[in-house]
Amino acid sequence: MTETISTGLPMTRDNPFDPPAELGVLREETPMNRLRFPDGHLGWLVTGHELVRQVMGDRRFSSRSELHHIAIRRGNTPIGRRPPATPGMFIGMDAPDHTKYRKLLTGQFTVRRMNLLSARVEEIVLGQIAEMRERGTSADLVTAFALPVPSLVICELLGVPYEERHSFQEDTATALRLESSVDEAMAAFERVKDFIRDLVRRKRSEPGDDMLSGLIAADEHLDDEEVTGMGVLLLIAGHETTANMLGLGTLTLLSNPDQLAALRADPSLIDNTVEELLRYQTIVQFGATRTALEDVEIGGHQVKAGETLSLSLPAANRDPHKFDRPDEFDVERSASGHMSFGHGVHQCLGQQLARIEMRIGFAALFREFPDLRLSVPVDEVPLRTDMAIYGVHALPVGWS
Repeated sequence: MTETISTGLPMTRDNPFDPPAELGVLREETPMNRLRFPDGHLGWLVTGHELVRQVMGDRRFSSRSELHHIAIRRGNTPIGRRPPATPGMFIGMDAPDHTKYRKLLTGQFTVRRMNLLSARVEEIVLGQIAEMRERGTSADLVTAFALPVPSLVICELLGVPYEERHSFQEDTATALRLESSVDEAMAAFERVKDFIRDLVRRKRSEPGDDMLSGLIAADEHLDDEEVTGMGVLLLIAGHETTANMLGLGTLTLLSNPDQLAALRADPSLIDNTVEELLRYQTIVQFGATRTALEDVEIGGHQVKAGETLSLSLPAANRDPHKFDRPDEFDVERSASGHMSFGHGVHQCLGQQLARIEMRIGFAALFREFPDLRLSVPVDEVPLRTDMAIYGVHALPVGWS
């Protein structure tokens, strides 16, 4: 089979609502293409839904960070190989280390426990809406609603003082910004670790009713670095991802008035709407990443041991072999099977919490502001094309 080699991951978007068009072209040619990584490594770009799912579910493809070549650049320079994941950062580990840490957290993220949080999430959502009203008839939805809601929730879950949020929010943004140099990103990440490490030490002497205290109590053999690693992972994933889905999802609904009208007419569509937004606006725009531990034949291709695969979740979620009319946003669609939370043993632990925050957040926002509208043209909304997590930097909105 003749293999076409793509030099560089497609990153240029034609509009806010679609992933780079080149991803679709590559997927239609073949759902698995050769990709020349920025550091010169010859690996693979996987764009087909079924193949992305297969790779994520196959233990022969590793999540260990030190094995990966990285498909994006930082500050216009290749990132190069990363060091092994620090203790507790189980997203960059395989079994048995991954299993050990994930098992400790599984009990914290049961569907039942997350559903019990619904009332508190609603309080937080309504509190932010009340603040928006008090300040007038316009706001930046990102700073007034989309970022505070998940930040308040994850701070309460982890036992992080909310008044200390600005430091970790700013450092998280620096770490995720593609224009940050490797040194700048790593320094910001280390500051977040220092912040959580100090909090873990406080929890050891003064435990509370929160996840960090629960982790410390659950296993007396866990040291501060392991709890810190898990805490950092939960903190970053717990506010960055949902915040961007709330902002980008609001932009999508306001830009599709027929779909917003359908949701308003039938509020029971909120669950479908959330899943469709997760599919249609896949915010993890440049990953996930896996590396073959042995020679593997997949999709008619022979992947050699040591070759890295960049799995395009946005392309997989727009695959016409999985979803009918994939480039259309349809709140009545059953988007079951989307890959936005991953698949296999690394599937997102906090996915039920994210769904709850989105379901309650969107329902309340459009109920309480029936005439919510964009204050600027769509093409003036600043997009997070410069970030590892896609979304909007700001979303000016108004209401009567």
